[in-house]
This record gives sequence, structure tokens and C-alpha cells, in this order.
Amino acid sequence: MYKKGEVSYVPLPLPHRVQLPDGDALKAALSFRDYVRKRHSVRDYSDRPVPKEIITACIEAAATAPSGANHQPWHFVAIANPEMKAKIRAAAEEEERDFYAGGAGDEWLAALEPIGTGVSKPHLTTAPWLIVVFAQRYGVTTDGERYKNYYVPESVGIATGMLITAIHKSGLVCLEHTPNPMKFLPELCDRPKHEKAVMIIPVGWPADDASVPAAAKRKKPLAEVLSVFE
Repeated sequence: MYKKGEVSYVPLPLPHRVQLPDGDALKAALSFRDYVRKRHSVRDYSDRPVPKEIITACIEAAATAPSGANHQPWHFVAIANPEMKAKIRAAAEEEERDFYAGGAGDEWLAALEPIGTGVSKPHLTTAPWLIVVFAQRYGVTTDGERYKNYYVPESVGIATGMLITAIHKSGLVCLEHTPNPMKFLPELCDRPKHEKAVMIIPVGWPADDASVPAAAKRKKPLAEVLSVFE
């Protein structure tokens, strides 16, 4: 994180070395790939409680993400309070009503049809936790001085991806929910004006009858997502 006056470069020997021989590295990569393939975006949650310590550990993992100039331009708000979750759901559904009433446009709504989404968002109150991800447009020093953050969308995107992966690693499920706009969230979450909400992530255990859209299992083949030059 940025602190006024700390502008010199000090090299630190690599603190941790986790490298493996090629064969073991391949096994680890394949094992991780196969485990990540079991991750699903879930909308059907059990009301079974999730200990706060699990949520905290996942956010701690996300906060280790790389960021532009190491400014770490993110903040995570973890919410279990039922009243707050109810307010978020009500506000999100109000935005969704406009979206599905035509604000999204025909092409976007047609693209969402196989996913089965709609105005109703019960996951926002059923899931035991909501994690709201905020991006900091700029930073503020402890003495109130404003400073520039760099590569904010990229940095927050990396951290959010790590958060989703950590949630999956813990055995929980989540959903990437992005009502637009989300101007109601900073005030509700008591965040400063220089932070912008970018995502709401419901987190919990899947319901016994949880389902996912069949279309979500259709992934592009490797040839469409990878180019190799040797």
C-alpha cells in the first residue's frame, strides 16, 4: 500500500519458494485444473450457517493479489446481517426490474435466456454471507492526502478471481452478481465516496436441490482460448 514518503526501491530476497520438479509441477497443474472444473456459480443456497473465520480466510487470500504499484485498490465488505441483506436484495431487484423491462436491450436479454436469470434474487437473502467488492478509484493517505491508483479494474479483477477460487477451495459456493447501477451500496455499506461497488458475491453451502444452467457447462475448447508459439 502507498505511504507518503516511501518512494525508494528496496529488494527483498524471494521469501517463499514453492517450485517443483517438472513432473510434479505438471501433476499439480492438472490436479488444480480438474478441481477448478468443479466450481459452479450457484443461485440455490442452504441456510446452513458459515463460520465467519472461513469468510475472513478467503478474503485474506484475495488480498494477497498483485496490484498496480502495490496500491491494493480494493475493499471487501462481508455481510451476514439479515436486515442489511434484505435492503440489498430490495435495491438490487429494483434495478433488475428496469433491466429486464427493456433497459438491457433485446440482444443482452436473449443472451441471458439460457442462464435462466430474472428479477427475483432470493440468493441475496438466503445465502448466509454477502461479500461486496469495492474498487477504490483513488487512495487517501492517513493524513487525508489523495493519491492516484493504477490499473484499478485489472487489480480488483485479479483479487476477485482469487476470492472466488478461495471460496471454492473451502468447499463453499458463490455467485458473481452485478446489478447495474450499484450506487446504493457505498452508503449502505458505509464506504467512502472514492470507492465504487463492482460486485456482490453471495457465499454459502449449496441447497440440497441446487441446480445450475446446462448452458453454463459448455466451455470453449482449448483451441479457442489458447495460442502457443514455441
